[in-house]
Amino acid sequence: MQRPDVEAGRKGPSVPGSLVDGLREALARRERRLLGWERYARTAVLLPLLQRNGEWHLLFEVRAQTLRRQPGEVCFPGGFLEPEDASPEAAAVRETSEELNLDPKTIQVVGPLDVLITPWRLIIYPFVGVLLDPEQIDPAREEIEQVFTVPLTEILRATPDVHQIRIRLEPPDHFPFEKIPGGRAYPWRQTDHPELFFEFEGHVVWGLTALILDHFRSVVREVAP
Repeated sequence: MQRPDVEAGRKGPSVPGSLVDGLREALARRERRLLGWERYARTAVLLPLLQRNGEWHLLFEVRAQTLRRQPGEVCFPGGFLEPEDASPEAAAVRETSEELNLDPKTIQVVGPLDVLITPWRLIIYPFVGVLLDPEQIDPAREEIEQVFTVPLTEILRATPDVHQIRIRLEPPDHFPFEKIPGGRAYPWRQTDHPELFFEFEGHVVWGLTALILDHFRSVVREVAP
């Protein structure tokens, strides 16, 4: 016959029911997010479709040369989420409206694409939309140097060049190496990140814009006749 204390040890320590019940209620109430969510910047972009001569086109922007970040690069309309934005979708519409000087009512959101989380603590929410009144486009010159459109058929036919970027962790010299196994010889992880390059109308589309574009192409191929 086993002693009572041995039997209790096999079953594990008892947990007060009030603690478990409280955790259950708290976990049911809270929104599940990414760990470290508060350290990520959140942005939203719109992939704007429009019709020209009876054919669907996708609009791109060329960022102004005077901008501090990524001057002269090709991108989609978009930007950081602001406190007044009700959702990432609302932010995508607002930014598109501001950058192209369009009435928000003429920007119709079709739906969301997959969320992109970058190694640089950035979350991007891409959406596909339709510009119902493209003739009214008047780019905000302080942000946008120019806009151009590419027929959807050409986008689907394109084959991107693919190159790799090596990403690895490099702790600074003052890192407490003595506290980890292996010290300075610790085998830090590294990975290769695919970098895509498209060329349209003499413009190079690369980086996160190219990654989102390639994802969009895969979605379109599922429904395109």
